[in-house]
Amino acid sequence: MSQNEFEAFRERLVQGGCHPVAQAMFGYYFARFRAGDTGEVPEAEIEPPAVAQLVSYESLPAVAGETRGRVAMVKLNGGLGTSMGLTKAKSLLEVKPGLTFLDVIAQQALVAAVPLVLMNSYNTHEDSMARLAGRYPELAERGLLRAFVQNRFPRIELADGGVRPLSLPEDEANWNPPGHGDLYPSVLITGILDELLDRGIEVAFVSNSDNLGAVMDDRIAAHMLARGEELPFLMEVRVRGEMDRKGGHLARRRTDRQLVLREVAQCPAAELDYFQDIQRYRYFNTNNLWVNLRALKRALTAASDGFLPLPMIRNTKMVGGRQVVQLETAMGAAIELFPGAAALVVPRSRYAPVKTVNHLLAIRSDVYALDPASSQLVLTGGRTDPPVITLDPELYRTVPQLDAAFPEGIPSLARCTSLTIRRQAVFPPDARFEGQVVID
Repeated sequence: MSQNEFEAFRERLVQGGCHPVAQAMFGYYFARFRAGDTGEVPEAEIEPPAVAQLVSYESLPAVAGETRGRVAMVKLNGGLGTSMGLTKAKSLLEVKPGLTFLDVIAQQALVAAVPLVLMNSYNTHEDSMARLAGRYPELAERGLLRAFVQNRFPRIELADGGVRPLSLPEDEANWNPPGHGDLYPSVLITGILDELLDRGIEVAFVSNSDNLGAVMDDRIAAHMLARGEELPFLMEVRVRGEMDRKGGHLARRRTDRQLVLREVAQCPAAELDYFQDIQRYRYFNTNNLWVNLRALKRALTAASDGFLPLPMIRNTKMVGGRQVVQLETAMGAAIELFPGAAALVVPRSRYAPVKTVNHLLAIRSDVYALDPASSQLVLTGGRTDPPVITLDPELYRTVPQLDAAFPEGIPSLARCTSLTIRRQAVFPPDARFEGQVVID
């Protein structure tokens, strides 16, 4: 990488008001990118984790001692849900009548009486904070709400055999969020990490805003607090099923036996069969993480530029008819930077994400309900798994398309094991789907 080549990006970062740590972080990954680093993790470097590196949720002891006042809940709230046809914060999408993701998260924080920290993006911050201020003023009144806007990186346009900053008329299109690995430097440079430590908060529980199964859990919190910095990082994982072949999986490096996370974007194309082998790599990352804040502060301050050198993800896509590269990092990848890090195999109840309208249909139905005691989204009727829902990807790709098919509410899916819809239709709310249902 030549200095002249990077200068245009440095100018973009400065003009965009990016923090010096974000500038240094982009420079670090940009240099790796131009040096030919693909971010790939080949099969020859990893193997399945050892049983000793996994902890079972059922094996955790009963809670001994108070965990309140020592743990904070952090939610990643930067997504727009563009893949579902949304143009606002995904967390403002209704999941139950009158309740959005953000409403449920606020209720979870109030029930658990723990500080709620939101990592917003420049696209989601204003709408999200307005919603919370209007409906849950007690969060701020009780000192339970903090929020910050994550950093941003300039998109890299591939052109004329070289690279340059993407320059489209709408400036927002020229930037990309640097992935949720940006959480770590962001909590440092915003002062939130020090603020939490000063309040006596020792552990952060971090999860995605679209996973309403991820609630505070005293048994896990107590386990983290009891171990202290001996357990700096804990990743909640689940056994992979057929629907999880593309999710990031847990592995360990052959050289030092350190746990690592491999995302599908980091897998060489020729080795995709290994990545999708759910018998070989049996555990996937739920993106529910527990981090010891003192250990995180020590790692960040030990780094000369204030960020963790996470594995790079190179994301190539088309934006405005231009081929661009986005440099990103994954939050869970930090597991390889903390000696002593472990993985916790958790129950199905702690993982209920909404990535597509298929998931949203199930969650809006009577298959799921909000637990009155914890506000956790739970399966009803003694179910262990939700129905397998397959909607035609052209007819039901977006939320507006789903809403048009179910204008008055979702029919009962309580006794449904699978639902496949291959035609456009409008469904009455008093219908009942039972067993294996195919509509074509």
